[in-house]
Amino acid sequence: MKKVLISGLVAGIILFVISYGGLYLAIRFFPQLFLDYNNPLFNSDGSRDVMFYLHAFIISMALSWFWERFKGLFKGVFVLRGIEFGLVYAIVALLPVMWITFSAMDITISMVASWFLYGFIQAVVAGIVLARINP
Repeated sequence: MKKVLISGLVAGIILFVISYGGLYLAIRFFPQLFLDYNNPLFNSDGSRDVMFYLHAFIISMALSWFWERFKGLFKGVFVLRGIEFGLVYAIVALLPVMWITFSAMDITISMVASWFLYGFIQAVVAGIVLARINP
């Protein structure tokens, strides 16, 4: 359990930094995509903002637990194991969630595609970190 917590925390810190750096770069280089967020659906009163900022740690802990359970199935060097891990997560978890989100909410396909790509990148980065720290 200690390995899961420590590797999850390290992955969470790395994901936090990459996520917010990536968000800054994405807004800077793809501002048109973010105009879609000027929608009442995405307006918050600020009371739950901390949940948004904790996302990197929540996903990293979940992925760390998943890694601990199934790491024996991923073969090769740590980078390839991380990529395969991210791909499995994207197909098993992200694709169904993005499908239902797009079908149930009034959002654009570019938003869903960017969320899918973001989740995939998070899972690959976490997978590489986890494969390196907790082989």
